[in-house]
Amino acid sequence: MPDGTPTGRFAPSPTGELHFGSLVAAVGSFLQARHQGGRWLVRIEDLDPPREVPGSAERILADLRRFDMTPDGEVVRQSSRQAAFDEALARLASRGLLFPCACTRSELPPGPYPGTCRNGLPAGREGRSLRVRTPDQPIVLHDAVQGEVTENLSETCGDFVVRRADGLVAYQLAVVVDDAWQGVTEVVRGADLLSSTPRQRYLQRVLDLPSPSYMHLPVVRDAEGHKLGKRHGADPVAQQAPLKALGAALSFLGHAPPAHGSLQERWNWALAHWNPERIPRSGATHTDRDGQTVYSSHERSEKDA
Repeated sequence: MPDGTPTGRFAPSPTGELHFGSLVAAVGSFLQARHQGGRWLVRIEDLDPPREVPGSAERILADLRRFDMTPDGEVVRQSSRQAAFDEALARLASRGLLFPCACTRSELPPGPYPGTCRNGLPAGREGRSLRVRTPDQPIVLHDAVQGEVTENLSETCGDFVVRRADGLVAYQLAVVVDDAWQGVTEVVRGADLLSSTPRQRYLQRVLDLPSPSYMHLPVVRDAEGHKLGKRHGADPVAQQAPLKALGAALSFLGHAPPAHGSLQERWNWALAHWNPERIPRSGATHTDRDGQTVYSSHERSEKDA
């Protein structure tokens, strides 16, 4: 599927409604791709059935249509990609990088995985999950908004899970396999996922897959400083007029649009003026003022710019 065209994607999980935080990620990924004349894809990451909310995927897609965000190509559902994930697991196993782990969460201490099952399962125990071996060396990457990121996986997370105890493939593996398959060249998403990126870069390397560039947008938080999330029923975009919500998302990303105009005119302005250097780096909050929802983000300092 890859052909070198600049390609971005929005990849929501169907665990609730589209909220303002996920709208920001969708708008950022959409503009970054389309501003370059590239394509924008939508992928439903439906790999965790116990957490899925019936009808959520359909409502998310309907919300995107309300905002005139139409993907270039068929919407992919990760639940249809199991064969590709199994092949990636087999490749890791053939390279001696996988091992079964019998540990439950309650048995593990805080911090990186201590290597309990790395050299073999304890006597009388059966493997529950599959972990990938991580090296004791730094992974360095540059993020277009957050700057340089350096992490030694052995010190921060250790050997991490790529197939869960319930048999479901882990997010870290699935996202790497599907980004490569879809030819994604730029991953634009919330900074809450920045900590996952070194693990994904490592998997790309050991699976001989291309590495996209990354842009992690500031996280939207509520008045108490908590991240907006679908599971908490936070700020469903379905309750907001698209023109107003799009204007708020653009302002949050450092692009204050003209006050008046149609939805199409607002998109035209955003595509013409999109500049990642204007995106603030740090977290953001929203508060209610006189019945209005106000979104704000911390501006970059001169050091950050």
